[in-house]
Amino acid sequence: MIHMPSLIEFVTPYYINKDIMHNVSHIERMLQSAKKLLIYYPEITDMDLITYGCYFHGFIYLREDAVREYLANQGLPSDYIDTVVRVSWESQKDEVPESLEGKLLHDAHRIEGGKTYLIVKSLCTGTARGQTLEETLDYFETYVLGQGQCYLPEAQPIYLEMQQFAKSFLKDLREGLKPA
Repeated sequence: MIHMPSLIEFVTPYYINKDIMHNVSHIERMLQSAKKLLIYYPEITDMDLITYGCYFHGFIYLREDAVREYLANQGLPSDYIDTVVRVSWESQKDEVPESLEGKLLHDAHRIEGGKTYLIVKSLCTGTARGQTLEETLDYFETYVLGQGQCYLPEAQPIYLEMQQFAKSFLKDLREGLKPA
């Protein structure tokens, strides 16, 4: 069983300087989405694996070594540590997950926040990066709209709805920004 105070203490420094869309609240949203998807996958019984995968999602690509050391210090066996690391990597948006747990976390990451979230996340992230609205919209159209996929059938319609809403929203916004 995970000792949550220890886990939170370990991960906090990796999230403290991230923008509001990528801090610990991002991980909590991912966990919430993962729990919704877990209803369809009773064969996934290791909630610790899901929790670790979510919490390490935001920095596994920077400090896999630190994650491995933390887990070893928690007394976990090396094969379990390998599984946690693999699932954490599979949760990344550009990865193609192979394990069911990895697909679940990947898709939970994609669908976090619901229908309006792609727009909200992009606008907040663009602001945090110091982009103009036009730069953020251009980035959104190039790198977010129509990009990515979900692997679980239960997540696919949710992600499609998010993409359709974002496309319509962006079209309306662009129209409203045109000079009269």
